[in-house]
Amino acid sequence: MKNVLIVYWSGTGNTEQMAAAIAEGAKKENVEVELLHVSQATLDKVKNANAVALGCPSMGSEVLEEYEMEPFVESISNDISGKPLALFGSYDWGDGQWMREWVERMEGCGANLIHEGLIIHLTPEEDGLEECKELGSKLAEA
Repeated sequence: MKNVLIVYWSGTGNTEQMAAAIAEGAKKENVEVELLHVSQATLDKVKNANAVALGCPSMGSEVLEEYEMEPFVESISNDISGKPLALFGSYDWGDGQWMREWVERMEGCGANLIHEGLIIHLTPEEDGLEECKELGSKLAEA
């Protein structure tokens, strides 16, 4: 059975809500889904997944969370090449620069990005959660 790994970091719960909706969308495609906070994720889990989603909100001056998510992303950068990947996260201010840079970084690592990066302002509402579910479905099909 195909498996999808969803790894996220969330400060306020907004990105966690997005991750749960992505998992819900992927499960509709009859795949095994593992939803993990980044503190529980490992390189082996990434290597063994058929597809991966990474989620992190915009932090500080539009960067990834620096104590858990940034080191994890760095740790998988040599092993993500060719893997279907989705990036997502919430933000409060700014224009999405952190996501554009993250997308570019993962493309540089050879990841097969299935979306340009899904960002949602603050708490996801019904339409945002639907976008997350659609992204999960696309990830499961990739």
